[in-house]
Amino acid sequence: MRRRLVLQSGATVLLLGTRHLALGATILAVRVWPAPDYSRVTIESDSELKARHFFVASPPRLVVDIEGIDLNPALKEIMAKVLPDDPNIAGIRVGQNAPSLIRLVVDLKQTIQPQVFSLPPVAAYKNRLVFDLYPAQQADPLAALITERLSEKPPVEPDPLGDLIAQKDKKVSPPPFKAAQKPADKTDRLIIVAIDPGHGGEDPGAIGPGGTREKDVVLQIAHLLRDRINASTTNGNAMRAYLTRDADFFVPLHVRVQKARRVQADLFVSIHADAFFTPRPQGASVFALSQGGASSSAARWMADKENKADKIGGLNVGAKDVQVQRALLDMSTTAQINDSLKLGGAMLGEIGRVGKLHKPRVEQAGFAVLKAPDIPSVLVEAAFISNPDEETKLASSEYQRQLADALMRGIERYFAKNPPLARNRTV
Repeated sequence: MRRRLVLQSGATVLLLGTRHLALGATILAVRVWPAPDYSRVTIESDSELKARHFFVASPPRLVVDIEGIDLNPALKEIMAKVLPDDPNIAGIRVGQNAPSLIRLVVDLKQTIQPQVFSLPPVAAYKNRLVFDLYPAQQADPLAALITERLSEKPPVEPDPLGDLIAQKDKKVSPPPFKAAQKPADKTDRLIIVAIDPGHGGEDPGAIGPGGTREKDVVLQIAHLLRDRINASTTNGNAMRAYLTRDADFFVPLHVRVQKARRVQADLFVSIHADAFFTPRPQGASVFALSQGGASSSAARWMADKENKADKIGGLNVGAKDVQVQRALLDMSTTAQINDSLKLGGAMLGEIGRVGKLHKPRVEQAGFAVLKAPDIPSVLVEAAFISNPDEETKLASSEYQRQLADALMRGIERYFAKNPPLARNRTV
């Protein structure tokens, strides 16, 4: 009997200890990342949070019960984090549903496919509870690019006869303008360049000594390059840029490759900004994939660093398709790598005209983001953001313009020697 009382007493102490630890969880930050692809809600705490969730279809909303915490000002802040233009979230409500049980209700603008998962501490983050809200109906990005192209008005030229009539009799209106005819020997095949601004959202990338974040700089450069591509043609064909992210949100590495393949991209250009342990290294680099070992220890180190983006950004490793898609994309070919080296060489030559190069040749390593087996793919490290002088340059609108011009010239040089293959995709 005495032993039973001691055991019961011990169990009570154990339960109280667990409850005390749970109640001691501190909410460190709440964040909301809106994007057309998906919206993410993150709750960061100093210990792991346990949660249950269910989806209600009408009206659409996600209900999440979080155990072991009480309502506090930090959690209440999440309601004010939702922006009016969030494409997926209409609002968030939070309340004390029971002792030590918080209920979050995420009101949605459309039907979603939710993923709720936990992330262990990594880099600057402690424990994170993440809600990823994917629209049930995903738009077709290739169809959107083609529709955009078709919606453009063709160039027009005036009718000289109409001008003469108008000059002779002011009361007579000139005939309507007629569209300029495209030469019959030129096909109209849409050339698509996938631009991949590195990092984003929960993953800031490297941060310079002055506080400049890699994810912001590379997105600015990507927007400039997009504008140049959209205003260009190659071999008589219109060009279009497709950004794997066009705002501040996280995209897993394998999804970046998937997105490029989904639009049948002709090229893939991933833009980053180097960082190193010391402020001394400087200069831009261009990398292609390697089927074997890395071309240098520095290239191997760089690939290892960039491949950690999924851990920092927060990948749901429990999602059913993650491992399958990674395996499907791990099929690099010699032809793809050879074409990537040609593209990288053309870009490196142009970048060297506007800034210093870290290495005079295209390097190779096992970058996960370059593993599209059918798309020439390169990763451009624009400069060392860890170098104070280069950080200032990266944040300069003038250097960003120069770099975007150089990348555009590199793309044009590549296509001049390697015309895009004929495909069924026409507009």
